[in-house]
Amino acid sequence: MKKRLFTPGPTPVPEEVMLRMAEPIIHHRNPEFMDILSGVHNDLKYLFQTAQPVVVLSASGTGGMEAAVSSCFQRGDKLITVNGGKFGARWTSLARIFTGNCIEEMVPWGEAVTPERILELLKAHPDTKGVCLTHSETSTGTASDIQTLCSLIREHSDALILIDGITAIGAHEFHFDEWGADICITGSQKGLMMPPGLALVAVSERAQQIIDALDTTQFYLSLKKALASHAGDDTPFTPAVSLIIGLSQALKMIRREGIEQIWNRHERLSAACRKGCEALGMRLFSSSPSFAVTPAWLPEGIDWEEFNASLKVNNGITIAAGQDDYKGRIFRISHLGYYDELDMLTVIGGIERALAEVGHDFTIGAGVTAVQTALID
Repeated sequence: MKKRLFTPGPTPVPEEVMLRMAEPIIHHRNPEFMDILSGVHNDLKYLFQTAQPVVVLSASGTGGMEAAVSSCFQRGDKLITVNGGKFGARWTSLARIFTGNCIEEMVPWGEAVTPERILELLKAHPDTKGVCLTHSETSTGTASDIQTLCSLIREHSDALILIDGITAIGAHEFHFDEWGADICITGSQKGLMMPPGLALVAVSERAQQIIDALDTTQFYLSLKKALASHAGDDTPFTPAVSLIIGLSQALKMIRREGIEQIWNRHERLSAACRKGCEALGMRLFSSSPSFAVTPAWLPEGIDWEEFNASLKVNNGITIAAGQDDYKGRIFRISHLGYYDELDMLTVIGGIERALAEVGHDFTIGAGVTAVQTALID
């Protein structure tokens, strides 16, 4: 049985990327590799829509988040963090560890923070040094209006704007320079169609100035070191050579399709997926849906373990479970990265088969028809 992956990280890896990574290893200080890294640096600027450096760290997305907080701030600096899910909570944890001065804004899972609330927080805390946001909250499938939030923060504060773009970059429209972001992070196993292992961190000019001026306690996850090496198309430590070679190929694919077309594709696939879920009688979880992942409530009376086993064992499809309080209550379907229209028909068709096997009452073909209609219209 062919196995099909519909999780929001890792996501499917194209064959041409896997083949590049299977080539014989080369040394990371040779001109051949440095030429590849130089091309990666240029293509990452296109991905993030920036003229500023985007550094490559051998780490997960969380490593990029830790590097950002520990490089940009020092003990006592006040940070505002928005916690609307498991990964927004990660900003809070990092802020408390590295600065010890965190104003945490709790947002109900499935909802996005409002600009009005961010403005209230900035007015109440004019000494804020940084605001940590999540563009696409993976645990809830919820997107925030990052463009509006960046504009508002820039207008009313000098705080640095840090964005977890881990499941947003390559799925949602994003303009690092134009929107005024200072730090944005993504991971290789998301929209970049790669295995896990790389964190990509875009750094604004004013963030670079702050990083250069601060004397922080770091070694490996140091943006100061990474930026200094980036200037010479190098890395401060031994990089994940094969992953970077694969990333070079993935970025070529992104260039070939065009970033605007990629944003549009993700919006179209996510809309079709939501239509398919609703046609099967399932309620959507998020009031502000992400284009990267769609969470839906399990139908009443359906056991998650039974449904998931049917989907995975009998149909070869892997989706993501709910997290924390929503484990066993919702599930999440990815359409992030290397997916096309027929993939949405496949996953909704597989879900139909699994739901039928566990006794859910619905009209066979309703979900697939809804997806097909959404994609053809």
